[in-house]
Amino acid sequence: MERPSRTIEANEITTHMQPRMKNPAMILPEAGQGIQSLIVSIYKAGVPRATLELVHLRVSQINGCGACVDSGSRTAKKAGVADERLFTVAAWRHAPYFSDAERAALALGEAETRLADREDAVPDEIWHEAARHYDEKQLAGLVLWISLTNLFNRLNVSTRQLGGSWD
Repeated sequence: MERPSRTIEANEITTHMQPRMKNPAMILPEAGQGIQSLIVSIYKAGVPRATLELVHLRVSQINGCGACVDSGSRTAKKAGVADERLFTVAAWRHAPYFSDAERAALALGEAETRLADREDAVPDEIWHEAARHYDEKQLAGLVLWISLTNLFNRLNVSTRQLGGSWD
């Protein structure tokens, strides 16, 4: 028996979902200021903005952070990332839309996020491939960006922040 299809309205999706609290970085203003300073520093490291946004989106997908996947997709579009790349970043290994440098950054993002998945959390092969495409300053920015994204994901998931709530 086939079910009739219908469009689900946004208000139907979010009626049962409520954050547990405001985002902790907004409750503690000094923390938010520190995070903003870190972001400014990362942007100055020289990694292309589109690469940072793709890595943020992929890490957020892995961590199941709806708020960051939502905001990250929007921010990536504003940074000029094409829809095809947004739609396929979860399967970047099997999609033709990513440069070798972006693939190295995405692999590093996945490894740095999934620390418990293997004995050598960030294998030399992944690190060396990233180092082939990025200098030390860029690598520092990339490692900090991945770490910061993981921080955002953990804050948002644990406090049940909602996608679209910062529009």
